[in-house]
Amino acid sequence: MTTELDAQIAAVRGFNRFYTRAIGLLGRYLGSSWSLTEARVLYELFTREGLTASDLCAELGLDAGYLSRMLRRFEADGLVSRQPAPEDARRSLISLTAAGREAFSPYDRASRAEVAAMLERLAPGERDRLVACMEAVRGLVAGEGAPLVVRRHRPGDMGAIISGQARIYTREYGWNDEFEALAAEIAAAFLKANDPARERAFIAERAGEVVGSVFCVDGGEGIAKLRMLYVDASQRGTGLGRRLVRDCIAFAKGAGYRGMTLWTNDILAAARRIYVDEGFVLQAEERHHSFGVDLVGQNWTLDFGRD
Repeated sequence: MTTELDAQIAAVRGFNRFYTRAIGLLGRYLGSSWSLTEARVLYELFTREGLTASDLCAELGLDAGYLSRMLRRFEADGLVSRQPAPEDARRSLISLTAAGREAFSPYDRASRAEVAAMLERLAPGERDRLVACMEAVRGLVAGEGAPLVVRRHRPGDMGAIISGQARIYTREYGWNDEFEALAAEIAAAFLKANDPARERAFIAERAGEVVGSVFCVDGGEGIAKLRMLYVDASQRGTGLGRRLVRDCIAFAKGAGYRGMTLWTNDILAAARRIYVDEGFVLQAEERHHSFGVDLVGQNWTLDFGRD
């Protein structure tokens, strides 16, 4: 029986086969006599300065003995040279010679041309998406998270927010299409009539993907309203929800509001803990049937005068 992990392994291996075919890396380097590993070493030396053998081993995951033999061949061919490092004469800096740069330049240009041809087949937005996805893959495989950015909204964000919220609340709480419709109504109202000086959507983005949001809107009578808070499952436990709430509160204070209100449901425990920690006070709660389920709605308030 095929497990979910088996399917994921097959997907990764399939992607690897596709990608190596797409960029032409199997067993050759653009028609040169160099192996792929040799070309990788030459590329690092072609594009960077001040590298040592240890740097190359770490960057490319090479065995030190194998790299040493390769560099000796390159030296014998007049492609690379070594010089003592200024700060430590026991370490050698490796660089391409003029002949080495001249030999590698045509292959670098050819490689750039191949990648350019691949990218030119895509629309500008598709190129941005491709690069963002590649950065996400690299970060995940290397155990490095792509930087998280919280920014103002841009065209296309609202669709991503509505979709993200609908998926989360349907999957985790069993809510029906009524909630997606409500989220769409809130987003549409914000886009049609928001006052940038008094209202703002905070969008959390990582690797080109929207992973969270919160809105500050005018609730009337000098009171701001917090709406549309959500955090994608991939960002749970990172503190993003708290960061979004604090950004929303700070904006509301700066915009001159006297306080802030919000409406939520008692089953959203993680969000409720944030509200309590930030000083919100529960004012009222009421049972209701919405989004296809029985819920307990709650109204919370934060008085900025108490800070």
